[in-house]
Amino acid sequence: MSRLQVVSGKGGTGKTTVAAALSLALATGGKRTLLVEVEGRQGIAQLFGTQALPYEERKIAVAPGGGEVHALAIDPELALLDYLQMFYKLGSAGRALKKLGAIDFATTVAPGLRDVLLTGKACEAVRRKDKAGRFVYDHVVMDAPPTGRVTRFLNVNDEVAGLARVGPIHHQAQAVMGVLKSPQTQVHLVTLLEEMPVQETADGIAELRAADLPVGRVVVNMVRPVLLDGDGLELAGSVSHAEVARSLAAAGLGGARRGGAAERLVEPLLRQAEEYAERYTLERRQREVLAGVGLPLAELPLLTDGVDLAGLYGLAALLRNQGVS
Repeated sequence: MSRLQVVSGKGGTGKTTVAAALSLALATGGKRTLLVEVEGRQGIAQLFGTQALPYEERKIAVAPGGGEVHALAIDPELALLDYLQMFYKLGSAGRALKKLGAIDFATTVAPGLRDVLLTGKACEAVRRKDKAGRFVYDHVVMDAPPTGRVTRFLNVNDEVAGLARVGPIHHQAQAVMGVLKSPQTQVHLVTLLEEMPVQETADGIAELRAADLPVGRVVVNMVRPVLLDGDGLELAGSVSHAEVARSLAAAGLGGARRGGAAERLVEPLLRQAEEYAERYTLERRQREVLAGVGLPLAELPLLTDGVDLAGLYGLAALLRNQGVS
């Protein structure tokens, strides 16, 4: 299993939830994971029920078996100060630049610079070792930008290395790409069984492969339970109004007389069966598309009551059962 796990997906597919569950799954059994947020939405804090994350690594959960999940919300301004101190030893001069607004100006007018800082900070956490020479974190999980932007986001250091051909910026960019384009990294894409997310996932996989970025697997999220299939679907499309009314009456749901409770339920039930059959057919087609991308698939169910901490642990267990750990 690669040490940097990047999670992306079309907006609304639940990529932050999947990233959080993955961090718990990877921490199971005594491991240490760092869950990194790069979009400034504080989605991780909301999922784990903690206060807004500062720009520091903080333990937010304990995984089964004693593992730990730490989290970090990367602030591009503070990351730039770290960068200036690391390579140019600016110290107080860098802090003075922040007071003057130069840091905010630089990260605002140059969005590519923001991406360099965000990816660089995550890769630094991947490479970091303690005094004994051991990695501080077994895994780093990044809640990355959406699918349509993730390839450019991850590949920005390649562009920087080409522009700055010498010096510390060039070497830092090369070091970051050395992590991102190596077996140390896997990019996972989250989707729903719907046409637009699946198409965006297929397009995203093609873009990542064209950029030589390592793609991991597709996580199909919010999967609805199968209620009818095969003969059941065929029956749902052919059963008559009268047969349904008689069956409802036989089950004790009102008499079969005209206008009775059983008859009033028939139309809504037949309409629901028709809608379910249409959705089932659509989802089956999308599964066929996903099967053609040539990547392992994992599935997570729709949590009808919403995602709470217990739900996250349940999703983490499901990911482990499917080999995502």
